[in-house]
Amino acid sequence: MANRRSRRPGRPQTLLPLHASPTPTPNSVSCWYCDFKIYALNEAVFSLGRRYARFLKVWFTVGAAFSFVTMIGVSMMLLWGTIGAFNLHQENSRVNDLLWSSLFGTSSLLSNWSISVMDATSMIASTLLAVCLHEFGHALAAACEGLQIEYIAIFLALLFPGALVAFNNDWLQSLSHFASLRIYCAGIWHNVTLCAACVLIFLSLPMILHPLYIHGEGPLVLGVPKASPFYGYLSPYDIVVAVDGSNIKSPHEWINIMAEVNSQMFAQIYETRDTQNSQVLNHRKGYCVPDNWTEASSISNSCSDEFTAFVRLPCSNSSLVIESLGGENKLEGKHCLIAKEVVKLKKCWNGWQMNGTDGTICECAEDESCMAPVQIPGMSWVEITYSSPYSAECLKNNRNSSAYNENLNLGPTSCGGTFVYVGDVLSVAHLVHLSAYQPRWPSIIFMARIPNLLEKLFSCCFHVSASLALVNSLPVYFLDGESILEIILSYISCLNRRHRRKFQQFCLVGGTILSVIFFSRILYFILVVQK
Repeated sequence: MANRRSRRPGRPQTLLPLHASPTPTPNSVSCWYCDFKIYALNEAVFSLGRRYARFLKVWFTVGAAFSFVTMIGVSMMLLWGTIGAFNLHQENSRVNDLLWSSLFGTSSLLSNWSISVMDATSMIASTLLAVCLHEFGHALAAACEGLQIEYIAIFLALLFPGALVAFNNDWLQSLSHFASLRIYCAGIWHNVTLCAACVLIFLSLPMILHPLYIHGEGPLVLGVPKASPFYGYLSPYDIVVAVDGSNIKSPHEWINIMAEVNSQMFAQIYETRDTQNSQVLNHRKGYCVPDNWTEASSISNSCSDEFTAFVRLPCSNSSLVIESLGGENKLEGKHCLIAKEVVKLKKCWNGWQMNGTDGTICECAEDESCMAPVQIPGMSWVEITYSSPYSAECLKNNRNSSAYNENLNLGPTSCGGTFVYVGDVLSVAHLVHLSAYQPRWPSIIFMARIPNLLEKLFSCCFHVSASLALVNSLPVYFLDGESILEIILSYISCLNRRHRRKFQQFCLVGGTILSVIFFSRILYFILVVQK
């Protein structure tokens, strides 16, 4: 943005984005504003800009064109998205969702007030990098136009941190309109460049980290909170191998499969909505249980804590079968079996996510029966297979293995096991902290969190830099968009100076009001809806 004040009559001064003095002045301190001025970088930035002036002018010309398109696009998105602010329950605006995701990405941080130290560190580092690169763009663009900067300052205004570049307005007025436009658009353009660099590096991380890490061969558990139902079953540095018999390669697949299991559960509730039973059969997931197990098991209406109720599924009918429990909630053919032993058996029916299966209903042998667990409506039965290749016991067993010297044996049954969780799978899936990278050797297991930290850093840097670029593209008072709009309107020859000034004020007032409405909606969402 630009702000003007007079050093003496007829000698105004323009600054990005607040105010400055022509000669070195002490740092400003007041009840609402304080700053720290830096003069040491003036000559270095000016020399760099003049040395590569020809290349930089082309570079910032592209940035000016991009910023112009961005201002129009973001303004239209803001106008369209703000319309939905008058109906807070309307969630069908794709444009509003796009602007939201561009500014903030996922809502994981917004939905949980307690963020980790890693998240806070990534946010602070990303903000410093994005702001510094933004202001460096203004300074470098001014230098390549021959405009000497006066100082760079870091400020805190009403608890809002920021940075600015100050330069002389007399020299700025001597430049052409397009040269001034290049200077004002340089900060936005550098933020966009930083976003592109973050995306490129993020996508290249598997190749960059390949010498030290294995990528996409199973999510590595970084931590399980004590509040999670998986606590005590999954441990740090375990590898999640499969869910419901389907091998998973990344944390993204982990969430997708859990969401699919959750959707199947709701589909079953919908199909059984007319029943009056307190229990329904999770008939889609079955196990081939030997007949001698069912003959030896008790047939009871209730099972003890060590056992789980299973019921026989008919292999002759592929349609959804729902058994009636009767007036006293009694179920014929119900057997109490040990679940941890049953999950080791062959699977049957079509509810499993197994890779490469054709959805066959029953493949059990003649002396086996397809048995399914009895479930309470709204509860999902999910089977999770994990491996513990970094555990002390596994390392001891593999110490003399030749395969161990090159890579860890990460097979589905290598030093691991299988357990079953019954409940709301989608919510608990997000409580497990996973990484798509596995250290190649146990000796570098202490570096297991580094890839996840880098992913968080580049992702956070992208969203912070995109937010800074989009916000400064808006035609709003005290931002870069105000000065950009003023210069753009100067090219409209059909408007005289007086009409141009009125139209500029109309755009700035409208843009500021729309921005306040939009960000007030965001504040409402954080404080009320997410709470």
